[in-house]
Amino acid sequence: MGKIIGITGGIASGKSTVTNFLRQNSFQVVDADAVVHQLQKPGGRLFQALVQHFGQEIILENGELNRPLLASLIFSNPEEQEWSKQIQGEIIREELATLRDQLAQTESIFFMDIPLLFEQDYVPWFDETWLVYVDRDIQVERLMKRDQLSKDEAESRLAAQWSLEKKKHMASHILDNNGNRDQLLTQVISLLEGGKQDDRD
Repeated sequence: MGKIIGITGGIASGKSTVTNFLRQNSFQVVDADAVVHQLQKPGGRLFQALVQHFGQEIILENGELNRPLLASLIFSNPEEQEWSKQIQGEIIREELATLRDQLAQTESIFFMDIPLLFEQDYVPWFDETWLVYVDRDIQVERLMKRDQLSKDEAESRLAAQWSLEKKKHMASHILDNNGNRDQLLTQVISLLEGGKQDDRD
């Protein structure tokens, strides 16, 4: 059985910098967001579940999901939010479990990039969890720049997620991304080489 490492972070914390670097170095990285996207394509399991639940009106003329309409249907109704969380959560977990079990047969070490790793209790899946951490004010700044948002918009998006401070106490290792890209990747290399750094302040 291979070693499985879970990677998580927050919006604009720099997680993709880490996962891109791992892929460039020939490590397998399962991207939970990409898996969800596949499942929501026409014919995918999530697509079918959503259409069955909400009806044909959520399908655009080109056959794709009408995401804005879907989002408004779900977020305007607490019951639909609960349904979505439960059904989509189950299907996504099953698909990710299948990918995990396949890779465990062939890889001595591989990674799974799961944004809601702690929130949805994926922790027992992993030998280690890595958190890409950044101070909140830097996170707000990077998010504003990346998505062209106002400070208020950026703040409200961050408020909808668990804070990185909260996650910091739950992760096995913390990758500090308050500096530049090279400083971040030096920490990744150190972890890959098994160099133990003092992760906890």
